Amino acid sequence: MAWADLAAVSASAWLALLLVPWRPWRTAERLEADPTAIARLDPGDVTVLMPARNEAAVIGHSLAALARQGSPMAVIVIDDGSSDETAGIATRAGLVSLRVIQAPPLPAGWTGKLWALEQGRQAVTSPYVLLLDADIALAAGLVATLVDKARRERLALVSLMAAPAMSGFWDRWWMPVFIYFFKLLYPFRLANKPEASTAAAAGGCLLVATEALAAIGGFGALRDAVIDDCTLAALIKARGARGTWLGLTRSAVMLRATGLAGFWRMVARTAFTQLRYSYALLAVCVAVLLVVFVAPILAMIAGDGTAQILGAAAFLFMGVSYAPTARFYGQSSLAIPALPVAGFAFLLMTLTSALWYARGLRSRWKGRDYRRGPA
Repeated sequence: MAWADLAAVSASAWLALLLVPWRPWRTAERLEADPTAIARLDPGDVTVLMPARNEAAVIGHSLAALARQGSPMAVIVIDDGSSDETAGIATRAGLVSLRVIQAPPLPAGWTGKLWALEQGRQAVTSPYVLLLDADIALAAGLVATLVDKARRERLALVSLMAAPAMSGFWDRWWMPVFIYFFKLLYPFRLANKPEASTAAAAGGCLLVATEALAAIGGFGALRDAVIDDCTLAALIKARGARGTWLGLTRSAVMLRATGLAGFWRMVARTAFTQLRYSYALLAVCVAVLLVVFVAPILAMIAGDGTAQILGAAAFLFMGVSYAPTARFYGQSSLAIPALPVAGFAFLLMTLTSALWYARGLRSRWKGRDYRRGPA
């Protein structure tokens, strides 16, 4: 295909993205902490489950944020085989209703996080469970706000995409891009519609009805899931009794900036899983990413007048689609023109994920390798 043809395809794809009714590029689905909601929180409403593996650097801060949520709700920290002072720091955090338990050795067929959560779930008696990563701090009133929303809208699951720390170069640049791509893959507006087949959640801050969790068989129902949060949402949504909801927030913040190597591993951990371990879908993904992100730039550089105009149009539509995310996270205006570079980098991360799989590795995270079974 000529540069003009490729640029035309790219421009058409970006324009279609801007015009689809569910507008996945927008940031309309939001929920922020209401400090006044603290007074409405019954301490018996929620049990917090916090799986933790080598989180000594951050767990004290996340537990201190929980102490500012009002009533002393039950908090269970499940130490998932840490080799640092995670358990000791949690024990000394001073929360009134805190328990620290040790997860038994990880059995075959489970991922570490889900095994740890299942150990905590067995001790839950409250109507709601808050699944909270040990590296996320919540603003005062957020737990009560989540419970209010779940009850008011009869939701079985409410989750929030925690805001990046925005404290390092790669974290400031790529974490918002990652969230933007996540929203394109799992449009929030569709995921939040009970009748839509799309299901999504953010596992770092996720409130789920205990009854709904038990109805699917607990975390055993998704014991080996790599994308565990979206799998959990899909299982709960499939039952159809109550809805699920996912949104953005600035009231839950990641405590740890992600460097280049860590970010690369984070994306590679799930990228090929999202493609269902299909090399055919990988080929399609590579072609699509090259056309939508790379072709417009090359058309503007190497093409003729028509190709340059179409490439510039594609680049403009791309920037318009990313601008709401950049504004929401307070990114520099330079992040928008740099989006094609990030898109190409995500392509390389996806290829890394496929290479892991070809070598027999389904996923790698927190010092654990999850091997794939026989082909």
